Amino acid sequence: MSKTYYLTTPIYYVNDVPHIGNAYTTIIADITARYHRLKGDKVHFLTGTDENATKVAAAAAEKGMDPQDFVDKLAAAFQDVWASLDITNDDFIRTTQPRHKDVVTAIFKRLMDQGDIYKGSYTGHYCVPCETFYADSELADGKCPECGREVTEVEEENYYFKLSAYGDRLLKYIEDNPEFLQPEAKKNEVVSFIKQGLRDVSITRANNGWGIEVPGDSSKVIYVWFDALINYISAIGYLSDEKRFNEIWPADLQLMGKDIFVRFHSTFWPAMLMALDLPLPKTLFSHGFWTINGEKISKSKGNAISPAKLAEDLAAESGASREVCLDAVRYFLAREMTLGMDGDFSIKIFRNRFNSDLANDLGNLLNRTLSMLGKYFEGVMPDYETFGGGLADKIAETKDLAEKYCDSYEFTKALEAVWNMIGAANKYVNDMQPWVLAKEGKNAELGGVLESALEVARAAAIMIKPFMPATAKEIAAQLAITDFDNLLWSNITDADPFAKGTKLNEPAPIFPRLPKQKKEEAEPKPKKEKKAKVPEKKPLIPYDVFAQLELRIAEVKQAEKVEGADKLLRLIISLGDEERQIVAGIAKYYEPEALVGKKIVLLANLEPAVIRGVESNGMLLAADGVNGAVVLTPADPDTPAGAYIK
Repeated sequence: MSKTYYLTTPIYYVNDVPHIGNAYTTIIADITARYHRLKGDKVHFLTGTDENATKVAAAAAEKGMDPQDFVDKLAAAFQDVWASLDITNDDFIRTTQPRHKDVVTAIFKRLMDQGDIYKGSYTGHYCVPCETFYADSELADGKCPECGREVTEVEEENYYFKLSAYGDRLLKYIEDNPEFLQPEAKKNEVVSFIKQGLRDVSITRANNGWGIEVPGDSSKVIYVWFDALINYISAIGYLSDEKRFNEIWPADLQLMGKDIFVRFHSTFWPAMLMALDLPLPKTLFSHGFWTINGEKISKSKGNAISPAKLAEDLAAESGASREVCLDAVRYFLAREMTLGMDGDFSIKIFRNRFNSDLANDLGNLLNRTLSMLGKYFEGVMPDYETFGGGLADKIAETKDLAEKYCDSYEFTKALEAVWNMIGAANKYVNDMQPWVLAKEGKNAELGGVLESALEVARAAAIMIKPFMPATAKEIAAQLAITDFDNLLWSNITDADPFAKGTKLNEPAPIFPRLPKQKKEEAEPKPKKEKKAKVPEKKPLIPYDVFAQLELRIAEVKQAEKVEGADKLLRLIISLGDEERQIVAGIAKYYEPEALVGKKIVLLANLEPAVIRGVESNGMLLAADGVNGAVVLTPADPDTPAGAYIK
């Protein structure tokens, strides 16, 4: 019996249509599901809605609706959104469904019978929006530490889950299973949280007419977090279809935002599974939060972006299909933010990615190669001399790299590897100058050059299929690959995919370039330049002191302003084998989004310092420019991140 690759998103609270921040979780999960299907794995991908929260009944009452009618409408809206984003989930669980409620009731009864649930009195604080209980010590200025809202004083008799009994077992499991909690920083936070001492959790509330009733006690309903977490097993046949459940469980990946990672998914959930004698998931992965132009996404600020609307607007402007534009959104989200870290969404950077990565790099490789095949050979593969210029090796190397990165959920690195391959193919075409070969009548060599470039386009189409399914299919159509839907990851390095006599189709731009935005078109007025200040000369230092400095090339992955500091930027930089955070006083001279992707020179072995409450691990090198400006020390963009300056 082969194990199904099982992955889940959290189930979403039914309050509003998903924006780019919470849709990110589902899009990344969808990329993961498509990747594993491409590898030939049997996949089960679950998402759904959390509908039993106390605040649901209040929201329904405000609208004059029955709670069930209210959640039916919102759950349908969620499913419509996922369909519009081409999400390929295999199931959609709703916590108001009988298949879920029956399992929750049975689990509650079992844990009470075995002593893991007991009755006691609770006095403390409860945050209604977060559906979370807090001790006095956990409050922030008397308010919820997560959302900052007022908490409610609660004093009532409740049922408790003995979370405190599982602290040592959890710590031992985390230590023995390094892949269980990711990324590393969040795992450390969980360990610290557990070591502070776990408290038993109140898992019921007074029955206000909405929720799953406690078995044998209709005065209480089950706490929404105890109820909600069980969806991951109720949806796949726990207690109802043992054979199916054992084929799917344990989960391979459970993906969620960092706000619900530590307290609920990394402590409460595994402790519940331990109490049920069930194996724990292979990996729980916490992703970071998106901001919009440096600001937190907020309905009240009106800055929430709908991925579907973004794709539709892009299609209307560019002339590309909606499906391809949706792919561009998916590509940006996966390429721009390292999974596990925070990221900032900028329309300007999104448009730049569309033009540079998609139109210039990928689109250019496909369009010009097919155009030359049409011009010189009427679109039919000729007899050609194998003349790959190392591209076959580059494809094989990229296949292995991208697979390694996708297996470890490093999607940004996987896409970087694919685009490095595309860049190598574009450079190869430029270097080989097929137009010159055509003039010289070297048709066999010319055919070999075009075939080599087309092999890269084909390999790229397969590799990006999980990320950009519509784009991959369009590339395959232009390359006349009729069995593309059946190709697997293993087919990337198939030999001789373009046989002599194969008729390929005419090129059609998949990503028409976007015009520059109006703000970018406006030329700034020239300013009178002032000479840069000449600093005082420093005393000479011995060579052995200089030799202690470790200067390296770093690539900026993320950039944002430090709150409350006009001059400071917080940068996440890559040194190839590691990522670091540094603080730099360049905010007046560089917009954060303009730094992303830049190569900088870093003093890497400087002692860490805390600047305005933010730890900085290194210092970038910059120079005094004209008009008192600060100018980054230039670094060759082709130099790999992490390279040492000697």
